[in-house]
Amino acid sequence: MLEISAQENRLSALRARADVLRGYLDLDAKKERLEEVNALLAEPSVWNDREKFQNLSKEKISLDSCLDMFQAIDQGFQDTEDLIQMTREEEAENPEEAQASYDEAESEMKKLDGRLGELEFQRMFSGENDARDCYMDIQSGSGGTEAQDWASMVMRMYLKFAEKNGFKSEIIELSEGDVAGIKSVTIKFTGDHAYGWFRTETGVHRLVRKSPFDSGNRRHTSFCSAFVYPDVEDNINIEINPADLRIDVFRSSGAGGQHINKTDSAVRITHIPTNTVVSCQNERSQFQNRDQAMKQLRAKLYELELRKKEAEKQALEDSKADIGWGSQIRSYVLDDSRIKDLRTNYEVSDTQSVLNGDLKGFIEESLKAGL
Repeated sequence: MLEISAQENRLSALRARADVLRGYLDLDAKKERLEEVNALLAEPSVWNDREKFQNLSKEKISLDSCLDMFQAIDQGFQDTEDLIQMTREEEAENPEEAQASYDEAESEMKKLDGRLGELEFQRMFSGENDARDCYMDIQSGSGGTEAQDWASMVMRMYLKFAEKNGFKSEIIELSEGDVAGIKSVTIKFTGDHAYGWFRTETGVHRLVRKSPFDSGNRRHTSFCSAFVYPDVEDNINIEINPADLRIDVFRSSGAGGQHINKTDSAVRITHIPTNTVVSCQNERSQFQNRDQAMKQLRAKLYELELRKKEAEKQALEDSKADIGWGSQIRSYVLDDSRIKDLRTNYEVSDTQSVLNGDLKGFIEESLKAGL
């Protein structure tokens, strides 16, 4: 006998979850805001302000995505309800048809559960800046070539993660290693809740492996740090005194070609009071590189202010603010086929897939733990 009543109870529970999300996400307000955004995008003047147009377009995509998801969920509820009704009507006279309707309702509820799970996960992005784009600085630790090679592997890992999860990535500045790998890199990630996804990756990443640079094939331990900060808008009030800045220009490094200008156009800016350093070399002119570097500096100083407030509020230094070599968040032990997050104890044995960008499990566990 088909458990139709149990199906109805599960459907009712799914509806209750959807109602909670509907209130939390304030769908009515989102619908009103979407109408406003569409009206603003229809104005001819918006084309004269590229940044405003891009921000509105990005907001429209986010609103459309959320509302479309709920429209699909509501349609799923209606379809499932119809299937359950068909099961009741056919159960006595046509058992085969009833079984088919019952199975289809089960399949539909599984899809609904998955969609609601995605939206419930989005609730973890409740931070003030989680919806923003972000930058990531990767810095090799001491250890020369071995550490610099590890930094390049971590860079590749995050670029692969971005590619697999719909984030656009752009290398803003890169300093190549002396023999192999990189000394440092700054990457900008653009996409839905980019900072929310990447922010838990701030910290030190430890590699243990048999070194390809050691003729004796001995085990080596290497470190590199990652620091993630949000891309703040220009209208956020971050006061920067020009007298506090030291600006250096230098010749861009790299492979050359269309993306690297081989002139003294690269810019490095040091904010002397905080010893915050940013640099950019990928734009075509010194002016463009300086503009991009100033934007990075504003973002970094904003992040430092946020961390200062958190420290005062908690009376403890935020662990993510300290990226010294003692702040290890994850160990990658390749010859033991083990990668373990030291904060959540989440561990996987498929090291190659992680290095190829399969980081979602680690990040999700960190978000669930409230990191």
